[in-house]
Amino acid sequence: MGPVVYFLQQVDRALSRASPFAAAGVVVGTVYWSAVTYGAVTVMQVVGHKKGLDVMERADPLFLLMGLPTIPVMLVLGKMIRWEDYIVRLWQRHSAKLNGLVPGLGRALPRMPADRGYGGDHVSVSRTLCGALIFPSIANLVGRLMFRRVSSNLQRTILGGIAFVVIKGMLKVYFKQQQYLIHANRHILDYPAREGRPDDHSEEDNEDSGNE
Repeated sequence: MGPVVYFLQQVDRALSRASPFAAAGVVVGTVYWSAVTYGAVTVMQVVGHKKGLDVMERADPLFLLMGLPTIPVMLVLGKMIRWEDYIVRLWQRHSAKLNGLVPGLGRALPRMPADRGYGGDHVSVSRTLCGALIFPSIANLVGRLMFRRVSSNLQRTILGGIAFVVIKGMLKVYFKQQQYLIHANRHILDYPAREGRPDDHSEEDNEDSGNE
């Protein structure tokens, strides 16, 4: 082949072997810098634009490179904590003692659903990711709407986030409990036969067997 062709062939093989690792490095680097950017935007949104920039300018660059990417990670991990299911379990376990507080809470159920009202609520990766990443914006918005008298932007955002989590959690708990009651009171009905021609299915089955 000659030395030039042999050298080019070896270079082509080396590039082909290194391409998957290089692509993986590019993807990891992109995700990392996206997390850094998201963390910086979240800090400016929660603390305030000017104050957030001032805090990040005074902070150690190494601390920023290590700390900012953990913000979206912690948000996603916090979103995965399904504390509403634990409240629903307590609700259903002690429903007889709390009879009268919520309509239908202490009724005698004809049967116990197999899924217990919350087993079918699967974890959606896209929904968890989007909900976690948009949470700081929602907390900031709720804080501005409900806690206008609070002067500190950080305190207002924290109070807005707590209020949003509590309100959303209670609505979700109530919704799951109502789903549980609906499943518990379901009745399986017989399939209604067509009036006038009850033997249509048997005649069709005979015809099909004759054709075969």
